[in-house]
Amino acid sequence: MTSTEIVSLERSIEILKSKVIRLTESCPVFETPVSGLLLYQHDQPSKPENAVYEPCISVILQGAKRAILGEDSYIYSRTQFLIASVHLPTVVQIVEASPEKPCVGLGLKLNIQEISQLMTDSHLPSAIGQQTSRGLMLGMTTSSLLDAFFRLVALLDEPRDIPILGDLIKREIYYRLLVGDQGERLRQIASIGSQSHFIARSIDWLQSNYTEPFSIETLSGLANMSKSTFNHHFRLMTDLSPLQFQKRLRLQEAKRLMLAERMDAASAAFVVGYESPSQFSRDYKRLFGKSPLRDVNDLLKDAKRDHE
Repeated sequence: MTSTEIVSLERSIEILKSKVIRLTESCPVFETPVSGLLLYQHDQPSKPENAVYEPCISVILQGAKRAILGEDSYIYSRTQFLIASVHLPTVVQIVEASPEKPCVGLGLKLNIQEISQLMTDSHLPSAIGQQTSRGLMLGMTTSSLLDAFFRLVALLDEPRDIPILGDLIKREIYYRLLVGDQGERLRQIASIGSQSHFIARSIDWLQSNYTEPFSIETLSGLANMSKSTFNHHFRLMTDLSPLQFQKRLRLQEAKRLMLAERMDAASAAFVVGYESPSQFSRDYKRLFGKSPLRDVNDLLKDAKRDHE
């Protein structure tokens, strides 16, 4: 990157950061009227937390975050962005933040079908960078990408323009990603008929049907692969077996039900597909480090303390 490009990037970061800080002053996590666009600022580091990423891009404008997939750790700050190309159970953490310099960023959900359509409609230049088999990847932030994000965020000041211009600007963001250093991986996910696309399709099926029992034959059939090939590529992308993947989705949803809807552990277990409350409790403690009741009570106490 030349000195001119560095100056341009820093300027784009500062302009967008100022706008995001203004919009999140009264609401640190702002789910905007622009579909799929989230703005946030956090004034202190966080503990590692289990989460499920949707297909999205996460951009940091100040501070730093970490995402962990299996044994791989992805730390990114103002010069890098994170892409999740499929639904992925991960561990996330704010690692650099303070009241004086909060962690400031934004996230945008990716519509893989629209990315696929853009590839079909356009003669895209070749992507740069190397392909990875992982569902998470880091890319280098560019001023052109941030400028598109700035125009998307600026629509919040002109809400009547969102229905017309929002999708056009998202399309530009998708284009910037497709021709960037992680474009090849994104193209593989979005390319109908590719191996990565078939694995992504099976992940979508699991995401939509995680409460139901399944067979590897069903999933490998969706992916048009043998069972051994399917298992191999599924684990390469997610660092989990299909059964482990389903279990993570079930446990995450059960935790949400207990926290947000005050559901008891046994009821939450049955809702997400467990037949045995005792097995649910064992799996929950293995993932979260505490029993369901203790974990939820501790989280509620922490939330109450933060609001006092």
